[in-house]
Amino acid sequence: MKKSMTTLPFKGTTEQKIALDRLIADYKGQAGALMPVLQKAQDIYGYLPEEVQRAIAQGLGVPYSEVFGVVTFYSQFLLSPKGTYPVAVCLGTACYVKGSGILMEKLEELLGIGNGGITPDLKFSLDATRCIGACGLAPVLTIGEDVYGRLEPSQLPEILKKYQDQ
Repeated sequence: MKKSMTTLPFKGTTEQKIALDRLIADYKGQAGALMPVLQKAQDIYGYLPEEVQRAIAQGLGVPYSEVFGVVTFYSQFLLSPKGTYPVAVCLGTACYVKGSGILMEKLEELLGIGNGGITPDLKFSLDATRCIGACGLAPVLTIGEDVYGRLEPSQLPEILKKYQDQ
């Protein structure tokens, strides 16, 4: 799956910047520092926006291209923040055969975002996933910890409304 970068403006806090600077200082000059710094930076910010990646590159003295390459190679790293309600559509074989691709298209239309995107109000993010182990309920999507199965596209507006109203 291709990673998507957010188009939202970066809004880091002073506290996050101080924590990042401290983190970089703790690892500066250590061999193999990039991975743990990226992991801990993601813990600080919740994702790794370009501004954070560039600060890490500069602070550790490594090319930005190396940082970006690592971030985009490993699936654990996020280029976009997750919404208050992260929506994940299973595109594993069983779900896909039962219509999850159509569910994904409908959600993209309803939310106005693509795979890897987040709504401008930060309420919903949308991601395609592989098998989540609920094949008997195909097609399946999750919103946070809530699992919805045997879905039809016509059910999606009402499901989303439950979260929009919270």
